[in-house]
Amino acid sequence: MDIGFLGTGAIASAIVKGLCSTTDTPYSILLSPRNAKIAAELADAFTHVEVAHDNQDVLDRSDTVVLAVRPQIVGLLSELRFRQTHLVVSLISTVSLKEVSAMVSPATRVVRAVPLPSVAYRQGPTAIYPPDPTVASLFNRIGTAVEVMSAEQFDSLCSATGSIAPYFAFAQSIASLLTRHHVPKSEARRYVLDMFRALNTFAVVEHDRSFESLSAEHATIGGINEEVLSVLTEHRVFALFEESLERVLRRFASEGWA
Repeated sequence: MDIGFLGTGAIASAIVKGLCSTTDTPYSILLSPRNAKIAAELADAFTHVEVAHDNQDVLDRSDTVVLAVRPQIVGLLSELRFRQTHLVVSLISTVSLKEVSAMVSPATRVVRAVPLPSVAYRQGPTAIYPPDPTVASLFNRIGTAVEVMSAEQFDSLCSATGSIAPYFAFAQSIASLLTRHHVPKSEARRYVLDMFRALNTFAVVEHDRSFESLSAEHATIGGINEEVLSVLTEHRVFALFEESLERVLRRFASEGWA
């Protein structure tokens, strides 16, 4: 399969790195030259990657086209000549399926996807809508494809990605506490990472249990986990977090991103 990328930012770069990190990749990858530095670095690093002359060259030489341009310049799609046989994968979060489909006509096979930066290391979920076996196969090579049946489900999964920055901020608050109390910075970071990695592994193994039950199990009566959980609950930290994700969903609806 020949895959072309319009846009070579962080997510496009992560996908390319993930796809090319093994020797058995069945893909030939063509990059748009807009971000010349990143495109050149990827082409130098991987034999399967080439930089196109321009955006139209990407389309002319690709079967699958990944749209990874910034929302501010999405209008350029209407200036390009798509083929009816193109499979178009849109990573543009703020543009609906209907809008993208209109821009890439006469191509009719259009799929939205929201990969995470961790696909560079072949890890993490990628939400896909509507379901498509080719796109699912692509993202299953660099993580786990999660195909959903409706725009509402897709938006819900997209909203969950809004927890990434807060997750790292939460981890930083723990590491900062440790460093304030004489734990070396590198050791504090490693300890926090190892702790969360172990907890994630525990939850994966105990796959039939809810997060609620796991939380209750670790909140021993009179213990330190119960104390911290009680303080956070009392100050509505979790409720506010849920409300912030609901706010993202309302934004999706009001701005017509579905």
